[in-house]
Amino acid sequence: MAEEAILSYLQDHQEILDSGHFASQHGLDHHEVVNTIKSLFGFRFVEATEIKRERWELTKEGETYAAAGSPEVQLFLAVPAEGSITIDELDKILDPTVCKIGRSQAARNQWVVLGKQISRKVQHVDDKVKNLLIRIKDGQAVDQNDIQTLKARKLISPQKWQGYSVKKGPSYAPKRKKAATDLTREHIQRGEWKDLEFKEYNFNAKGLPPEAGYLHPLLKVRDQLKFIFLDMGFEEMATNNFVESSFWNFDALFQPQQHPARDSHDTFFLRAPSITRELPEDYVERVKHIHESGGYGSRGYNYEWKREEANKNLLRTHTTAVSSRMLYALAQGPFAPKKYFSIDRVFRNEAVDRTHLAEFHQIEGLVCDQGLTLGDLIGILQTFFSRLGMSKLRFKPAYNPYTEPSMEIFSYHEGLSKWVEIGNSGMFRPEMLLPMGLPEDVRVIAWGLSLERPTMILYGIDNIRDLFGPKVDLSLIKRNPMCLLGL
Repeated sequence: MAEEAILSYLQDHQEILDSGHFASQHGLDHHEVVNTIKSLFGFRFVEATEIKRERWELTKEGETYAAAGSPEVQLFLAVPAEGSITIDELDKILDPTVCKIGRSQAARNQWVVLGKQISRKVQHVDDKVKNLLIRIKDGQAVDQNDIQTLKARKLISPQKWQGYSVKKGPSYAPKRKKAATDLTREHIQRGEWKDLEFKEYNFNAKGLPPEAGYLHPLLKVRDQLKFIFLDMGFEEMATNNFVESSFWNFDALFQPQQHPARDSHDTFFLRAPSITRELPEDYVERVKHIHESGGYGSRGYNYEWKREEANKNLLRTHTTAVSSRMLYALAQGPFAPKKYFSIDRVFRNEAVDRTHLAEFHQIEGLVCDQGLTLGDLIGILQTFFSRLGMSKLRFKPAYNPYTEPSMEIFSYHEGLSKWVEIGNSGMFRPEMLLPMGLPEDVRVIAWGLSLERPTMILYGIDNIRDLFGPKVDLSLIKRNPMCLLGL
């Protein structure tokens, strides 16, 4: 309809001066008219020149005052012509916001006297603000100073308008004949092929780009990390159990049952199945004894260890639960040195912020051999993290229930310009290893870190919620190239 109106109008007139006025005169939607002009211009039926104008529209507050009157006039009319009124009484009559703004504006206009009581200084006022708002709403001209006043009070806002002036183009015709894209059987049978105009074929047009999958930055870094571990001679542990018992997650690691980490505020416990019934009983007894009475040179924790606490099922809080299973299995046969690693998801009931999530991916590595020392741990950490491209490392003494000595690992984040904690490490305690049945001279060095932290450092991301979770911008995945680690 818009196309027919434009082409018919240009047949008898030289130009459409303003597409907005044209749409209004012909009862057309201006948006439809603009789209039609663009289409006709593309096929050279018309020549179009862009028109841009700025006009003012009433804000929601401005609409309210245009209907009910400005706050200052509403307040003035609420003040008795004779006598006075208190602010509390005005608040009951007027909206508190209107009353507050009205007092300020009426006093500035010297319409009222402010004090404990409010009284009039004049007996009649004109609502200039309301009149100006109505004129702007009706599209009438308003003085520039008045515009600035209304703008400062946020009663009006600028709106940009775009339209076109239109003339006949080199391919103009009173009616556009639709070009055919294909010669069909019906065209030939009806003889229409003789009068058909075919659309020109654009040999330079590019086809639609093929849709393809993209690797998430976490997956890219995970694959690189896996390659590093395998290249360093590590063997991957099976991490397919998100649900663990408290025994493997805490007790086997010599973590006391009253430890704060075992509280429901820090751990997700399961309702169904709430407990496990498959635990190695002889090992459970040794773990119970080391907790209650100690052994192997340890005094233990001197408390009553409860089996029902160990049986509770939970979403694993760390992949060290997998490490405890692997070390126990290793202790059941002739000892052989091992290097294990795992990369998988863990869950903690934590408050979400820019560096913490309730679920994340943990990387864990451990080396089990005879005669290992803290120096071996520091050396392997420096080798491991240097291959990640993180050569600026710092180590800080820490406490863990299942490692002694323990160290926190820090790396310098170039994007945040500060040192960021990226992991924890230490040597597993004898109270954890010896009840498993490992030889007394066997030592285990281990470290753990989240997959998200090094990914954030490598990709320059300063908020973990931009990397993982429901609010991730998917364009991040497409625009980020492969971030190769320093292999």
